[in-house]
Amino acid sequence: MEMGILVILVCVGGYSMLAKRLSSTVITAPMVFITLGFCVSYFGILQVNDFDEVLYLTAEVALVVLLFLDASQVNLRHLQKENSLPLRMLTIGLPFAVLLGTLVGMLFFPTWSIALIALCAAILAPTDAALSQAVITNNIVPENERQTLSVESGLNDGLALPVILFFASFLTLHETQSSNYIKWLAQGGSQILIGVCVGAAVGYVCGRVFLFGESHKFSSSIYESIGVLALSGTAYLSATMLGGNEFISAFVAGLTFGQLVKGHCRFIYKFTESEGQILVWAAFTAIGIGLLPQAIDQLTLPVAGFILVSLFFVRPIAIYISLLGSKTKPVTRLFMGWFGPRGLATALFALLVSREILPEHSQAVLVVAINAVWMSTLLHGMSAVFLAKRYGQFTAKKRR
Repeated sequence: MEMGILVILVCVGGYSMLAKRLSSTVITAPMVFITLGFCVSYFGILQVNDFDEVLYLTAEVALVVLLFLDASQVNLRHLQKENSLPLRMLTIGLPFAVLLGTLVGMLFFPTWSIALIALCAAILAPTDAALSQAVITNNIVPENERQTLSVESGLNDGLALPVILFFASFLTLHETQSSNYIKWLAQGGSQILIGVCVGAAVGYVCGRVFLFGESHKFSSSIYESIGVLALSGTAYLSATMLGGNEFISAFVAGLTFGQLVKGHCRFIYKFTESEGQILVWAAFTAIGIGLLPQAIDQLTLPVAGFILVSLFFVRPIAIYISLLGSKTKPVTRLFMGWFGPRGLATALFALLVSREILPEHSQAVLVVAINAVWMSTLLHGMSAVFLAKRYGQFTAKKRR
């Protein structure tokens, strides 16, 4: 075990020394760390007993903090006034991607229930900004496109979460052959409602406290960054104690907090760029260790076909349709449709709902989700630098 941990630490140190240089190549951090986790597990360098519990704990912590961070960095007023593209992609593109993904899944998995297929389609709908950094941070790509992709990635995981929970609950209800749909709807609705209310209350109170403390110089950015972890954990545990959904609570808390302290929350960006990266790296490594070897071993042609169609056609078509009627050109719609990589949200959502459904169904969900993550990590990571450069050159010529 010590040897495995040593290998991981050496690789983390080595990558951090080369990170700036590698950011301009096809090698991305998620690609490195999911491969690292896979290698130390596959070759028996690291064998952790009861790794499932470690994996679930890592997944929950990473998901709660990242939901909060992503939501807190979105300026809703600016988004509504200045850039309608993310709203189109979220309100039209996201639901259409789930619908289209479900229809495609019915072709590849004719023996699966519609609820299971819809759950897989919903889990594959959220995108990951960490896998699009080569595009989002590349100044050759117009700012409007970069901002659109960043905002969409920050919000679509939180918006997809209620849909995922709905299909997971419906699948559980179907598995138990229960007919008490009214009780099920009431229970699910109350969890979402309580989660929203608790998150909004926690985010509002903490936002006001932060503004008061900053105006009186009671704190500094170093300690405020630590407060981010405490705040996301507060929203999570408060919702759990009151019977609400803890992940929706964390997302809404981040959204509410971010609207209150916008213009004063540079520490959140610093936290995302530093400590937040540790969570991302740890989560991808844990996925590579605990889930990837088994997922690859169970990869079948129908699963591979479904994933590839989802990556190459489902999201691009959904985004293209959502942007019809806007001032965007066809090449812009295709560009933003392609850069919707599946990453942490897809893997972590699949991991968390797998505990709520039957083992055979949870295994199917994990196989689809984890294989989608590594395929997307590879395809989007390798194409990001090249396509960003070509798209930037294309738009520059059009502006002349």
